[in-house]
Amino acid sequence: MATILLAEDDESVRAFVKRALESQGHAVETAEDGGEAMEILERRQGAYDLLLSDIKMPMMDGIALALNAARDWPNLKILLMTGYADQRERAYGLDELVEDIIQKPFSLADIRQAVESALVSTPRHSAA
Repeated sequence: MATILLAEDDESVRAFVKRALESQGHAVETAEDGGEAMEILERRQGAYDLLLSDIKMPMMDGIALALNAARDWPNLKILLMTGYADQRERAYGLDELVEDIIQKPFSLADIRQAVESALVSTPRHSAA
């Protein structure tokens, strides 16, 4: 299955999503914020099938993380999550970089489906 980096500052959401995806056979590594996620991406040289990130996080938010990750690893698929309408609006400019934006709260089936759809899609961005 896929190797996924999950960036989410809410411990309960992070644990829920990690369990949901691991039960589908995915390998999931977690980060508590965008800064930590970026460090992990750099250490592993972007060796993930999917970056799944919350938008609103301390240190580095999901939009900054997506911009940096897409710049450094243009074939990395990116899926964003948010519970805030204003954050979702901010992310619309990232259509070329992200596969989708999933609205919180979501069900187990919703997050699994969003991840599967992102994984089977053709990456929206490519190296320039």
